[in-house]
Amino acid sequence: MSDELVLELPTDLGSIERAVDYVMERCGACEAHGRRLRFNFRVALTEALSNAMLYGNGHDPAKRVRVEVVARGGRIEARVTDQGTGFDPDSVPDPTTPENLTRPCGRGLFLMRELLDEVVFNDRGNQVTLVLRLDEDGALEGGARA
Repeated sequence: MSDELVLELPTDLGSIERAVDYVMERCGACEAHGRRLRFNFRVALTEALSNAMLYGNGHDPAKRVRVEVVARGGRIEARVTDQGTGFDPDSVPDPTTPENLTRPCGRGLFLMRELLDEVVFNDRGNQVTLVLRLDEDGALEGGARA
């Protein structure tokens, strides 16, 4: 991939796997940084796209999801923006607490936060920025471990 990649996706769950594969195939850093980058980033991007289509765009086929990926300066960053009204990510219940173990919501956000170094939402709550930092010897920094 060059330094930047931009995709506009339809709100179609079937497009997620193809889009993520496309990003991973064009991600030069993925080859250099191995399995953990390919796994962590792939899972988090898949979850972000799923959430944008299911919850953000509400399955509305007339709405689109924008994906911007940048790999440079020892990090890979993806920004996923939906056309929904947004939400408050702090209001999502922790799926690991006993009272929430059987609830279907919150798992994707939990995975994104566990697998990546940074997960930041815009004020509106319709855009998430996913960041995975890479160190110089090809291993992942911080707690982002598969």
